[in-house]
Parts: sequence; C-alpha cells; structure tokens
Amino acid sequence: MSKNSPSSKGPMNSLSSFIFASRWLQLPLYLGLIAAQAVYVFHFWVELVHLLEAAFGSETALQALITSIGYKASAPITSLNETVIMLVVLALIDVVMISNLLIMVIVGGYETFVSRLNLQDHPDQPEWLDHVNASVLKVKLGTAIIGISSIHLLKTFINAANYDEKVLMWQTIIHIAFLLSAIAIAYADRLMSHHDKAAH
Repeated sequence: MSKNSPSSKGPMNSLSSFIFASRWLQLPLYLGLIAAQAVYVFHFWVELVHLLEAAFGSETALQALITSIGYKASAPITSLNETVIMLVVLALIDVVMISNLLIMVIVGGYETFVSRLNLQDHPDQPEWLDHVNASVLKVKLGTAIIGISSIHLLKTFINAANYDEKVLMWQTIIHIAFLLSAIAIAYADRLMSHHDKAAH
C-alpha cells in the first residue's frame, strides 16, 4: 500500500493523532502526585519539629509524637526515650522512602507514558532515567515498596507490645508477599530481556 493511499490519511490519521494525544490526560494525575509530595514534605517537617521540641523538653511535642507513632507504655512517658526516638526516626525514613517512590512514579511515569523530559544535558539528571521503561519502572517500584514495607514491619516489631499477634502475623505475610512479587517481576523481566536479545 503506497504512502499516498487514502487509508493513510484523513479520518484514520486524525483518529490516531487523537488517541495518541490522549496520553496528556495523565498529566493531572502526575500533578496530583506532586501535590501529595508537598503534603508529605509538610508532614515530615511537622514531625521533625516535634522531635526537636521534645528533645528540648516540650511535653506537648512529646505527646504529639507518642500519639502519631501509636506508642503506649505501662507508665506515663515524660521524656524522650530510645524507643520513641527510634520509632519517630523510622517514621521519618518511611516518609522519605514514600517520597522517593512518588518521585520515581512522577518522573519515570511521565517520561515513559506521557512525554520526554529532555534532560540529557541537565547536571542533575537521575542515572536511572537514562534507561527507564515500563519494565524497569515496575522493578524499581517493586523494590521501593519492599523497602517501605520493611520499615513498617520494623516499626511494628519495635512497638510489638501494642499490636495483636494476628496483626504481626499478617504484616509479616504481606511483606513476604511483596518480596515474592518483586522477585517474580524481576525474574519475568529478565526472561523477557533474554528473549528479546535472542530474537535479535
């Protein structure tokens, strides 16, 4: 069929352009994730300020921290102890890891599914963005989710006295399920890449 045939122009070509342009409908989703990132940054600073104030003896800040981490003790807590500090720091790390996950989804997803970012000459271009695609993004997201799940599980076991045994068991099972899922995704991606190399 020649390039000048009627089927390659007109309504079909316009329809193809319209369908391809529909990828821009994802733009509000990524902008929404940026707004969610801003909320996480605000939450991080609120918790950090409470931690610093509690370190200098503020009872109000200390109670706010204890409430936010869900920590309970047999005796009233009047000053920061190692367990509270550890739980707060883990909560802050959790926020950072979720924020990293958001960045991977926003930047990698936009680059993969919407439009090129054209960052080739930018000094701060992430190294992983050079070879990002849907498969690489899935593996990276799976790894990030395992890291977040690990932090949650560690927080739960440090504060295990305040959780039911079923909660501890199910959190462990869910973490193992995340781990097995990430391994399966990585293995499937490796098989597909080997298949593609063999085909070429």
